[in-house]
Amino acid sequence: MRNLKGLKDKVEILIVDNNSQDRTKEVVKSFRFKNLKFIKLKNNLGYGKANNLGAKKSKGKYLLFLNPDIELVKVDFLDLIKFLEKSKRRAGLTIKLVLENGELDKACHRGFPTPWRAFCYFSKLESIFCKQPIKIFKKLFGGYHLCFKDLSILHTIDSPSGAFFLLKRKVFEEVGGFDEDFFMYGEDLDLSYRIKLKGYSIFFYPKYKAVHYKYKSGLQGKNKRIRDFAKYHFWKAMEIFYRKHYESKYPGLISFLILKILEFKIKSYEVGD
Repeated sequence: MRNLKGLKDKVEILIVDNNSQDRTKEVVKSFRFKNLKFIKLKNNLGYGKANNLGAKKSKGKYLLFLNPDIELVKVDFLDLIKFLEKSKRRAGLTIKLVLENGELDKACHRGFPTPWRAFCYFSKLESIFCKQPIKIFKKLFGGYHLCFKDLSILHTIDSPSGAFFLLKRKVFEEVGGFDEDFFMYGEDLDLSYRIKLKGYSIFFYPKYKAVHYKYKSGLQGKNKRIRDFAKYHFWKAMEIFYRKHYESKYPGLISFLILKILEFKIKSYEVGD
């Protein structure tokens, strides 16, 4: 709660529990915060649907979507809100997210995954050229994680991670919130894409940071069944995103090949009941 200086009486915290099987409810009971609401779901509805539910039950002018594996480090939310208030076209922002080892969590600083950017990322071209000093190569091959931008200064990005996404409620509602077709992964990119289509800007605000305790489960977790479940939904999210935003913009042959690759990846990680 130390990050709520000057805002404590104006803030509500909603914890939406997607049918977890741990001691979350007992832990939440130990919190001492008068404006806290705990919502326990009977089923895992997925990231987007659960956050939409939390947003509907909230009242604030601003919405902060925050993962449970985030540790905030002296974040001044008044400063963040003042920045967004300076322009109607400023929709939202993220701060600098770092992993436990201090490295940047690249997911907080992304460009939209066009076919070229996705190819560069998965072929490791991005990794190779982002280490080079020549900016034009960084821009050409490093578009997915925007490695050509200076991480030490304020700038616009295409999309942050849903792990920390501060948004104006008005904009969130204007674009219809999270697309609930995405179960997990991709919903933050899709939301940002629709926000940018409306002419709004999203910012990377590196003055403040948070630690993201990532990779404890999901794509790189130790449990193979959970890992395959996460990979299935990752590739499924990429398919949904491509069909929704890119299929009509690219030649039929390119879309056919991309969707076939995505279909193959999805089937590779299907998990039976």
